[in-house]
Amino acid sequence: MSQAIFPKLTIPETLAAGPGPGNTDARVLQAFAAAGVADHMQGDVLRGMIECKHMLRQIWGTRNVHTFAVAGTGWSALDTMFSAVMPGDRVVAFSNGTFSGIDALTLRIKAATPAEHAADSLNPQAASVTVIEVPHGQSVTGDVIEAALAEHKPKWAFMAHWETGSGRINDLRGFSDACARHGVMGLIDAVSSLGVEDFSIDDYPGVAGWASCPQKGLCCLPLTYAPVSFADAYIASLKATGAYSYVHNPIFEARHWGIVDGQDVDKGTYHRTHSGYAVAAFHESLRLTLQETLAIRAGAYRTHEAALRDAVIAMGCEVTSNMTSLVVLNLPGDLAGREMELVQNCRAEGFGIWPTLSAPVQVRIGILNQLQPGAIREIVRRFADAMRAMGADVDHAAVEAVLDKHYVQTIAAQ
Repeated sequence: MSQAIFPKLTIPETLAAGPGPGNTDARVLQAFAAAGVADHMQGDVLRGMIECKHMLRQIWGTRNVHTFAVAGTGWSALDTMFSAVMPGDRVVAFSNGTFSGIDALTLRIKAATPAEHAADSLNPQAASVTVIEVPHGQSVTGDVIEAALAEHKPKWAFMAHWETGSGRINDLRGFSDACARHGVMGLIDAVSSLGVEDFSIDDYPGVAGWASCPQKGLCCLPLTYAPVSFADAYIASLKATGAYSYVHNPIFEARHWGIVDGQDVDKGTYHRTHSGYAVAAFHESLRLTLQETLAIRAGAYRTHEAALRDAVIAMGCEVTSNMTSLVVLNLPGDLAGREMELVQNCRAEGFGIWPTLSAPVQVRIGILNQLQPGAIREIVRRFADAMRAMGADVDHAAVEAVLDKHYVQTIAAQ
């Protein structure tokens, strides 16, 4: 057999303007690249991990000792959080988009009995799990949550805080309050809200478990560390039932971060071969978040999302989302049905917008780590050019006037 030697892989820089990952902050990349070659038990690496868990607690606004991060992407954090769900556990999961739908599938996999797995191993129909389907483009509301928990009386309830598949923010206050009223332990997918919205998880006592990611609001590399946080009630339940996992068992993972028996200790006791480079990058992303403050960053997201939203509306698009890091839209009538074509054309030009991943097909434009007027103007220009190339009549002057209303007047007021 002949041996194939491929050319050196060169990946060009692209403008990541989708739901995430976002463009990693250049300072985070520098921290990653500048880390010395060190083994995973080197003193500065371990010190960095200790500092990371304390910074993460500040960012998330929590006294939960079991607040740390899991090696990998947001899926790693979610799998860790869901590991406490055991076969036969009663669960209510709310789904209003692609990713909360995958989370609901994960919960059915976790809660399914051996017989249910044998019947359909890739899509088990766990009788103990109730999935409440909310139509795409709508938010999960407090009244829907209250009714479901009152009827089904589960041990666990799940909801995505921000559903990136449809760009909708769900009712976190209503979810927490309903869980507290009914004695349910809430689980939250905060993959898209951490680092974008200014909120403290200790303000939501009905939520026992949180899972997020490094590559969105924290502007870090995807394969670094995915944040999780667990309340005492969650850890007590996990101790009582165990989990069918070693790598993603929250108690074992906590030991890796120097959290043993609910206390911070000087040295971790669980072996995981991690990356000093990843620790350096994650540490810098948390440090930069605290320096900027969540209040300032959240305000910037609101400002720039409003500008982008009004600009695409001026192009004739219909916006159906309410997240501040992402605009989800329908194209004007004369381009309706060509959303995937437009996205593919943009991506071929290094402009990384995304379609929705489930029906109906819409266009998603994100602004993660693009919080400057010049960046938003570039995103708008590229999107307008792509629409014109497909025959749309986009009034350049009108769109620019919309952006000027947001930016020129703001600068003048300052």
